[in-house]
Amino acid sequence: MKRNWFLLSSLAFGYAFLYLPIAWLIIYSFNANKMMSVWGGFSTRWYGELLSNEALMSAAKNSLIVATLSASLAVIVGTLAALALTRLGRFRGRTLLTALTSMPLVMPEVMLGLSALLLFVTLQSAFGWPERGLGTITIAHVTLCSCYVTVVVQSRLSQMDDSLEEAAMDLGAKPWRVFMQITLPLITPSLIAGWLLAFTLSLDDLVVASFTSGPGATTLPMAIYSKVRLGLSPEINALATMIVVLVTLALAVTYFALGRTKQSSDRA
Repeated sequence: MKRNWFLLSSLAFGYAFLYLPIAWLIIYSFNANKMMSVWGGFSTRWYGELLSNEALMSAAKNSLIVATLSASLAVIVGTLAALALTRLGRFRGRTLLTALTSMPLVMPEVMLGLSALLLFVTLQSAFGWPERGLGTITIAHVTLCSCYVTVVVQSRLSQMDDSLEEAAMDLGAKPWRVFMQITLPLITPSLIAGWLLAFTLSLDDLVVASFTSGPGATTLPMAIYSKVRLGLSPEINALATMIVVLVTLALAVTYFALGRTKQSSDRA
C-alpha cells in the first residue's frame, strides 16, 4: 500500500503550525536573556521570578478557584438539563429549554459578558447584591459552560440503552437508586469530559471575566493580557510552560482513568 505523501505532508504541516509556536515558547522560557528574541543561554531565572510575582500567583489562584467551581456547578446544571431533554420526552417548554441551552454556544462572548454585567448592575442597584468579584465571574462562567456540558452528557444519554434502567425499575429499584447505580456509572466518562471542557473554557475566558469582575478580582487571562499590552515578558513564557505541563499531565491521567473505566465496563 503506497503512502499518500500529500496527506502526510498536510498532517505534518498542520501539527507544525499548531505546536511549533508552543515548543518555541517552552524553549525560550529557559532563556537567560530578558529579550524574547535573543538567546542568552540556559537559565531557570524566570521561573523563580514568576513564583515570587504575587500578582500573577494571586491571579492564577483566582482562576483555578473560579474554574473549579464553575466546572463543578456546570456539570450539575448541564446534567440535569440533559436528563430533562432525554428522559422526559415531549413536555411543555422543551423547545424553550433546548434554545436556552444552545444559545450560549453561538452567541458572541461579548454579548454574554455585557448581558451579565447589566444583570449584576441591576440587581446590585435594586437589592445591594451581588458585589462584582469572583462570585459574579463564577455565575457568568456557569452560564457559559453549562450548555457545553449539556451537549456532551445529552449525546451520551441518547446513546445509552434504556433497557438497563427499565430492567432495574421492573425489579423494584427507586428512580434515585437507578440513577446512582445504573445511569451515573454509565455516563461518568461524559461527566469527566464535560467537567474538563468547562474547566478549560472557564480558565481560558477573558471577555466574560473582564465584564463581570470587580476590584481585586483579577483572573489569570486578565493579568496576562494586561502584561502583554505593556510588552512581552519572559515570565509569561515560564507561566505558559507550567500551564502546558499541567494540562498535559491532567490529560494523561484522564486518558488513563477513562481507559481503565472502559476496560472495567467491557469486562462487566
